[in-house]
Amino acid sequence: MEQSGDDEDGTAERKMRFLFQLRSRGVTDPRVLDSMERIDRGLFVRGQFADRAYEDTPLPIPCGQTISQPSVVGLMTQALNPGPRDTVLEIGTGSGYQAAVLAGLCRRVYTVDRHRRLVREAEAIFHDLGLSNITAQVADGSRGLPDQAPFDRILVTAAAEDPPGPLLAQLKIGGIMVVPVGQSDAVQTLIRVTRSETGFDYDELRQVRFVPLVEGLGQT
Repeated sequence: MEQSGDDEDGTAERKMRFLFQLRSRGVTDPRVLDSMERIDRGLFVRGQFADRAYEDTPLPIPCGQTISQPSVVGLMTQALNPGPRDTVLEIGTGSGYQAAVLAGLCRRVYTVDRHRRLVREAEAIFHDLGLSNITAQVADGSRGLPDQAPFDRILVTAAAEDPPGPLLAQLKIGGIMVVPVGQSDAVQTLIRVTRSETGFDYDELRQVRFVPLVEGLGQT
């Protein structure tokens, strides 16, 4: 029994440190912080990196991809500003962590990845967490999901040289897309795109580094 208490204390302290890290790096939206507190990042980090799940750092996952550092997940979600009635498209399911955070903030999340293994493993976690408002599928993220468009919000977790035209076309009037833009081998800029009646407005948010957005489907 005493050991269990120690474990609970350790978990509570770890969560407190985790949230403090987020706030200290600019994640201040109470809704975003609440969703990130409820979604345990440790469920999405496996193998040799599992003991680093609560560090504010990106970590390797299968298929040559990464799980983004928590503060970047928080800042991107904050910039996206999803509402409870919104439908969100995420490009790049990866571990599934970002989609799980979004699921607590909007009506429905569609998330796509080019790697079948990542989609399958993320779906299993979504099921275990009871996140029934996430639809995950294998698809070419550079093309979006035209059959489900338009979207209130689009979040891209891979870097494109420019905001992809097909994704811009799938954004509702008044909608927001957050996307890293830049060469894959250099520092990229996180961009917030807002669609208006007359076109698109662009805001530069911060420097980031993401894996590149690749066309087509993966082999795994």
